[in-house]
Amino acid sequence: MMNDFIMHALRQCPLFMGMSEVSIELALGSINYQIVSLEKRDVYALAGMPCRFADIVVKGSLVCRMASLSGKQVEVSRLQAGDIIAPAFIFAKDNTIPVSVETDSEVKLLRMTPQTLRLLMDNDPDIRMNFIQTLSNIDVFLTHKMKVLSLFTVREKVAYLLLETAGEQNSNTIKLQRSRQEIANSFGIQKFSLLRVLNEFEKEGAIRIDGKTIEILQREKLK
Repeated sequence: MMNDFIMHALRQCPLFMGMSEVSIELALGSINYQIVSLEKRDVYALAGMPCRFADIVVKGSLVCRMASLSGKQVEVSRLQAGDIIAPAFIFAKDNTIPVSVETDSEVKLLRMTPQTLRLLMDNDPDIRMNFIQTLSNIDVFLTHKMKVLSLFTVREKVAYLLLETAGEQNSNTIKLQRSRQEIANSFGIQKFSLLRVLNEFEKEGAIRIDGKTIEILQREKLK
């Protein structure tokens, strides 16, 4: 029997979407895998390193960052329990990972080789289709991320953050899960630019700020 936290993470993993715990256990019971532990601030991969494993996060979180030629770093994404690490590069001809990946807490991974993942997909058509859908969703996410980073003004980026977070939390009173610096990094902007826009929105009556808690008062002003 798997540990409860591992099974809980796997139930959230897109690779096993729609599958029962029994089905997941049966699928994994026919392959070889291991549980790997990493400490907080461990480097999982540096940009340019090959993707050698098919890893699923079952505990903790990791941060993916991309660096420009000037050395400026932009946070691309965060990986949580249930996420597959770099799925688009597992079977790629050029499987070098374009981002650096670092643990943000103590992390546990369910690790397979690419050959083992292929065997898993060959044995189960639902898992194979789930993996294909995962790759498609990544393409959609990256297209939208590029649009936000390259086309949105700083003001539009901050408004997007507030409205997206409100949607995720299903409330006009939102709790920011990251620091101001981490948020600024994720949009490729300076921290003072983020603070300036938040201050402008508050002065205009669009929001009310109390530490990491922000209440959206007038959505129409978030433009």
